[in-house]
Amino acid sequence: MRFFISAMLGLALLGETARADTTIAPNAILIDGTTGTVLLEKNADEPLPPASMSKLMTVLMVFERLKAGVLSMDHTFPVSHKAWKMGGSKTFVRVNTRVSIADLLRGVIVQSGNDASIVLAEGISGSEEAFAEAMTARARELGLSSSSFRNATGWPHPEHLISARDLAHLAQILVTDFPVYYEMFAEKEFKFNGIEQRNRNPLLSRVPGADGLKTGHTNVSGYGLTASAERNGRRLYLVLNGLKSSGARARESERLIEWGFREFAAYPLLKKGETVETAAVWLGSIDHVPLVPDRDVVLSIKRQARGGLKAFVRWKGPVVAPVAEGQELATLHLEAPGIQPVAHPLYAGVSVERIGFFGRIFERMRAMIFGFDSAA
Repeated sequence: MRFFISAMLGLALLGETARADTTIAPNAILIDGTTGTVLLEKNADEPLPPASMSKLMTVLMVFERLKAGVLSMDHTFPVSHKAWKMGGSKTFVRVNTRVSIADLLRGVIVQSGNDASIVLAEGISGSEEAFAEAMTARARELGLSSSSFRNATGWPHPEHLISARDLAHLAQILVTDFPVYYEMFAEKEFKFNGIEQRNRNPLLSRVPGADGLKTGHTNVSGYGLTASAERNGRRLYLVLNGLKSSGARARESERLIEWGFREFAAYPLLKKGETVETAAVWLGSIDHVPLVPDRDVVLSIKRQARGGLKAFVRWKGPVVAPVAEGQELATLHLEAPGIQPVAHPLYAGVSVERIGFFGRIFERMRAMIFGFDSAA
């Protein structure tokens, strides 16, 4: 069953996403975190070598244990010979010493330390290999279907892969589930063992509201960035990869974040609990049940666009009593030229009891006379 409700919304708005060729990055995605709307994507589901951006998964594994109370920031892990001699970006931890979780996390987040990443992996799982297996398993549980990890650092490996969409999803989890720990991503420098290093994220000093997350670079992956910025309660997530230089990464990420904030806005369409439509109820104590969203419905579209939004509700009907309040019954679909269709589940706004035996007999007789479809 399908009902158009454009007039009911009282707001006609046209959405338009950018074409894939609006970025020079081979892989990219830009998402409005307020509404979940994809503003731009290009090869976003292609598994790619993420370099140090995969350290976001390493960090998440630690954040989860901190939140659960399994670890604390002042807990220390020993530095193995393997961690100490690891090449690439370093925090410069010393072999046969112990380093606090707080320092190791900042070593990973701010300095992109491969050595600090291995110390965390070995401290949690006993070995980097076991930790990488745990990373992959946890990624699957979180819905990161394109992710497979073979180490804790992002060191090149043919089977160490993650998509831009998965990186954006991972970034959103870090922001929303760990707001206290996430603040470390905004730190611009960190000093350890007398060596001060600056955060490589170019947006922290170039874009108002930028507060994370992680750069990445190897000869295989090119230059990449997973980033986020918030302005006036609206947060964007950006992932780019495969760029040819750090300068191109800085310019393109700044341009796309600013474009997202400038060109798009989040428009509220419905309030939580507001009746969108009513569904006919068969054999119920009332004839119709209101269909309501369980959260505010907001859509991100271009600011200058007007007219063209189509909204309709689909359900299999009639609904058969009894119906429990909060039972999922239907789906609200939002469509417009140039945007990906958006679907929101709708739920019963009230409970509906099933009528008694004689009432059911009457309803069946009425169906026979007037031709109503019986679903009893």
